[in-house]
Amino acid sequence: MTYNGKRAVALGIFDGVHLGHRRVMEITAGTAENGFAPSAFTFRSNTIRRKQGRSLEYIYTDKNKERIINALDIKDVFSEDFGSLKGLSGEEFVREILVKRLNTGIAVCGDDFRFGHNAMCGADDLVRFGKEYGFDAIIVPEERMNGEKVSSRRIRELLLDGNMKDASVLLGDRYSIFTEVVKGAQLGRTIGFPTINQLFAEGQLVPACGVYASTALIDGKRFPAMTNIGVKPTVCYGGAPLAETYIHGFSGSLYGKCFPVELWEFIRPERKFGSLDELKNQINTDVEHCLNIL
Repeated sequence: MTYNGKRAVALGIFDGVHLGHRRVMEITAGTAENGFAPSAFTFRSNTIRRKQGRSLEYIYTDKNKERIINALDIKDVFSEDFGSLKGLSGEEFVREILVKRLNTGIAVCGDDFRFGHNAMCGADDLVRFGKEYGFDAIIVPEERMNGEKVSSRRIRELLLDGNMKDASVLLGDRYSIFTEVVKGAQLGRTIGFPTINQLFAEGQLVPACGVYASTALIDGKRFPAMTNIGVKPTVCYGGAPLAETYIHGFSGSLYGKCFPVELWEFIRPERKFGSLDELKNQINTDVEHCLNIL
């Protein structure tokens, strides 16, 4: 693909990369036919802890967000620290970031996009600045599902309820955990169910604690799996909530690797068992349940 030196830039926080965000990406990616380099400008997830006066837990880490955006045919993702830019006025953001830094030919955003100091500017202002600074602005209407706006806020509510089915519909894909595999106590190996451990990042939303039917996408192959999110009360783990996944039919070391574990359906809440044998019996039952779902 040959580009004309200008970028088409999708603008937004894109937390979760849901259906509305995907429509923005689709339009941005389509500009490649006219020689624009499809790009996205966003902010690092852990630098946005409040939005519209409310505290905010983000859905996806930067690495997962960028992985998904790249898969939507967006060539480059520019992820900035929100704190370093929040003092810019709307016009300064347009001039310094869109025009001077990114050489924007087309800016694409949702109709609720806000920018500039204290979010003083909106989509209409972007259109106005585009005329002044020589780029086109495409404003994308909101996506709606069953009469309700598709939003990151609604998806967070569904994840906290463990409602992966409805969350995945709004996301446009399965909710996924995409962090590096870290070493644990390796207790699972002693009871016949070796697991991988993935930690949630600071400030990241943790879905409802419990057991989920899941899949693990490793080197392009999808394996059926079972994931427990929680604090492992039976073995008195005592740490922050983590995702512990048994991958059915896979053998080999995954320490230090990063791949998506996709949650399909909530099976049961996390609970404490009286013994490891009781835990093992329940895991057997849970694995069978998960395999029947997947």
